[in-house]
Amino acid sequence: MPTAIAVTSPDLVLPAPDPHTPPAAVFSSPDVQPLDDALAHAHRLLDVHGHLVVLYPESLPAAHERRLHTVRSILESDRIALLRSPLPPLGLAALARQLCQLSVCDFSPGVLASAARLLAHYVHAGAVLNSVTRLDRVPVGLKTHAKSWLPGSQFAVLAHPVPQLVRIGAGDLEGPDYACHLLVASAAAPSEWVTATLATGWQVGAVLEAPLPGYSPTWWATSKLTEFAAYLPDLSVLYQLVASVRRESCRWCGMELIGDRCGFCASPVPAPELRLPAGGTYS
Repeated sequence: MPTAIAVTSPDLVLPAPDPHTPPAAVFSSPDVQPLDDALAHAHRLLDVHGHLVVLYPESLPAAHERRLHTVRSILESDRIALLRSPLPPLGLAALARQLCQLSVCDFSPGVLASAARLLAHYVHAGAVLNSVTRLDRVPVGLKTHAKSWLPGSQFAVLAHPVPQLVRIGAGDLEGPDYACHLLVASAAAPSEWVTATLATGWQVGAVLEAPLPGYSPTWWATSKLTEFAAYLPDLSVLYQLVASVRRESCRWCGMELIGDRCGFCASPVPAPELRLPAGGTYS
């Protein structure tokens, strides 16, 4: 069975792009999902899928994050990976769906978990905001703060992979240089600047609307926003991207991985000059 992918809110679960992609599971906040229910849910997922990868945003409330660690600790399971992501909520939802797509491929749980960091680099996530006066996740200069008080001001902000901030009408955001789709979410009507100007400038293949995640107003420090995320939609491209990276075995837990850190135990991969041959020991 494919490795189970989970998120921390139902609005981070995007519709499957095809009949073969399983949906992400959900571990809701402690005030919605009692501990016994969360434990039973995790136990069932492990029984059926063998391993579980949970994605959650840095903005997750501390009590919710503690709950995730409590579930893993009580179950005494090294088969649960908890991945804290710097991506904005809509970008995280796109990443979760990509992992769900890859979960049906022939990747091991360790490779799938560590692939989250690789794939996140290819997610361009941002928002259109009416004000940046309280925004603390992207560098904002004093002049920009002052301009945000002007009536009718709007700002385009890219939080990931490289922070950018421009006043709409006075600049453009640098976007991906590869074929992508664009997710758009807003509590009201989406910004036309995103669906027309940005989508055209980034040459996206399709613009898809999604519900605004509940974490988004907190993440962006305002409820008046249109959030967007450009991502790689094609499973064959995602597969080739992950498959092309050299695989390692974690020196701590033994899981297979790609990149510089294990997704399950978070142990870093030693620098090349510090690595030992198989079966070697440190003196």
